[in-house]
Amino acid sequence: MTAEELIPAPRAVRTLAAGFTLGEDTLLAAGPGTEATARWLRATLGAVTGYALPPGDGRDGRTIRLAVEHAGPLGPEGYRLTVDDAGVTLHGGGPAGVFWGAQTLRQLLGPEAFRRAPVTPGRRWTLPGVVVEDTPRFGWRGLLLDVARHFLPKDGVLRQLDVMAAHKLNVLHLHLTDDQGWRIEIERHPELTETGAWRARTKLGHRASPLWDERPHGGYYTQDDIREIVAYAAERHITVVPEIDVPGHSQAAIAAYPELGNTDVIDTTALTVWDTWGINPNVLAPTDNTLRFYEGVFEEVLELFPSVFVHVGGDECPKDQWRRSATAQARIKELGLAGEDELQAWFIAHFDRWLAARGRRLIGWDEILEGGLAPGAAVSSWRGYGGGVAAARAGHDVVMCPEQYVYLDHRQAAGEDEPVPIGFVRTLEDVYRFEPVPEQLTEDEARHVLGTQANLWSEVTEDQQRVDYQLFPRLAAFAEVAWSALPVPAARDFAGFERRMAAHYRRLDALGVAYRPPAGPRPWQRRPGILGRPLDGPPPDR
Repeated sequence: MTAEELIPAPRAVRTLAAGFTLGEDTLLAAGPGTEATARWLRATLGAVTGYALPPGDGRDGRTIRLAVEHAGPLGPEGYRLTVDDAGVTLHGGGPAGVFWGAQTLRQLLGPEAFRRAPVTPGRRWTLPGVVVEDTPRFGWRGLLLDVARHFLPKDGVLRQLDVMAAHKLNVLHLHLTDDQGWRIEIERHPELTETGAWRARTKLGHRASPLWDERPHGGYYTQDDIREIVAYAAERHITVVPEIDVPGHSQAAIAAYPELGNTDVIDTTALTVWDTWGINPNVLAPTDNTLRFYEGVFEEVLELFPSVFVHVGGDECPKDQWRRSATAQARIKELGLAGEDELQAWFIAHFDRWLAARGRRLIGWDEILEGGLAPGAAVSSWRGYGGGVAAARAGHDVVMCPEQYVYLDHRQAAGEDEPVPIGFVRTLEDVYRFEPVPEQLTEDEARHVLGTQANLWSEVTEDQQRVDYQLFPRLAAFAEVAWSALPVPAARDFAGFERRMAAHYRRLDALGVAYRPPAGPRPWQRRPGILGRPLDGPPPDR
């Protein structure tokens, strides 16, 4: 394997005359701050090579040396990897940089290094002579997994963290609650999972489909499951950002605790966990009881997730029930608000202040701009670039995740064999030419762009293979956009990226990722007869 086949592409590569071959006598010298990477290397490379990689002091030959250079020019996630006939030296600007450099080292060993046990006994594990200097473009390189619409068991989340690490992605945004299910144990409110984590059946395909899966669906993560996921992610320098969606997308919570809904408008005791898709009219009541309830939820969430950012959703909250609710209208009058949009802004601002008082930061979808944005809030800009531009110009931090480019539940091709086709065609090349920083931002405004995130909503991704299919190979292109210093979209070398993907598909094969092949879906990846919602033409640029 050569350095020219790395994904994401590094900033600088220099070829050396001689490389290095690992062997039974290869040592691993781990300096302070590199212990997690040393554990990872022994677990992954040790498993596939059969070599123990025992500790060394760094003065011997035939050694992989890991070190942190806090005072150097690399930056906390940057690294410099040198491979020559004297061994391997990996310096990082911080512990994370050392870990990302180890991902590059693994790629240089070839696709077999991505397996879990040896497949070629007696194989020589040779690294090319090279110097790689690298640092990421963005600090937020994220992936959203929607585990609320279709539950992804814990082992699937852990596997996804491994795949993210292999692509140098560092934020997992877990969408934990929605109308169709509540997926996190809250000890003081047990009905959230006893009732809210389960639905009786599930719509198959788009909400207009006549088909149903009549099997009950559900599941949730215990608090120990969450602790395990967070710790596993931290070992891989990935931050897990939890999302508890308020005040919309909340029917599962209302089904568990009917007093959370607008009881003066509808009979909330008749609600069940929703079994279909779309924007749900049943939203939280803007009452003190609701605020106290969710403060209790967030108290437990903060104990489980060390992430500075906590996502509160804030999207797709229909206001009809509030318009008809005497309780909601009385609250609008009491607070002197202009209407229902400002009532939602008040709801979000309450949790912005509540989180800030506990050293955390609120982030929400760009609808939280409507009615006035809470002072400390950050924005996930999903409805195009507009929300992100407005937020950055107002001095708010932004994560760019516009649906037109990086909603990976959208279909990958226009062919009739594309499984459950949703949305616009977003090809591998479309994702590769995505630019996270809108050109209309000034240099100072652009500093508010924390980074970018790809989102996978799970209405029609009901299991791990469907998740794999929708994510890959496009997530590899997204990872390069988020990490590498690429030219402007029109000048990007997509043909060169495709050539590098030829090697990367073999890595994905070794990892067991059920990606979409370049020629189209395999027969068992198709879903004939299940209605989607394909949209023709280019997506609107907004």
